[in-house]
Amino acid sequence: MTANKARIVVLISGNGSNLQAIVDASEAGRIPGSVVGVISNKADVYGLERAKLHNIDSQVVDHKQFETREEYDEVLAAAIESYQPDVVILAGFMRILTAKFVNTFTGRLVNIHPSLLPKYQGLNTHQRALDAGDEEHGCSVHFVNEQLDGGPVILQAKVPVFSDDDADSLAQRVHVQEHLIYPLVVKWLCEKRLRLQSDGVYLDNSLLPEQGYANDE
Repeated sequence: MTANKARIVVLISGNGSNLQAIVDASEAGRIPGSVVGVISNKADVYGLERAKLHNIDSQVVDHKQFETREEYDEVLAAAIESYQPDVVILAGFMRILTAKFVNTFTGRLVNIHPSLLPKYQGLNTHQRALDAGDEEHGCSVHFVNEQLDGGPVILQAKVPVFSDDDADSLAQRVHVQEHLIYPLVVKWLCEKRLRLQSDGVYLDNSLLPEQGYANDE
């Protein structure tokens, strides 16, 4: 890793498919940054094996070992800071984070959520979109703030909802888009093209609309 590459830490709780997409983009030179650490709140998840296969340092900070959310987040923050990250990526990290943690990493902490935010914050987004009869669904990359899945949107991708879809088939279609847009946002962050301000998200010094960057790229 060269000195001018951004340092990326990825937090996971499971399979790590978005981690893989980001690592692949970095190794292919599409992201001017390197994943220097992977942290999971669960042991024995495949995302940790992905890190091992790419010789990326990894560790488990098990939330079950802590009595309070605050105690856990304090240890988690210290683990992240040990890598001196420029960017912190939540990639299927299934924890609600405390305000103190979020504020520690404000402006460099992003998440991907499987819905077109502000629709369907929380869990079971694909089934909720089907139950609502939506004609389109998708995913959103957003900065993380104190509100669950409520931070300012950076970029969204939409997929059609077909009449014969179930939650699994819709999820698979959304995952394809996640693996395209998340590395792109990480690229923008590593290039320092994204800024989180009090009035919203700026890309190349232009304020993005509420639903994030809207042009094709």
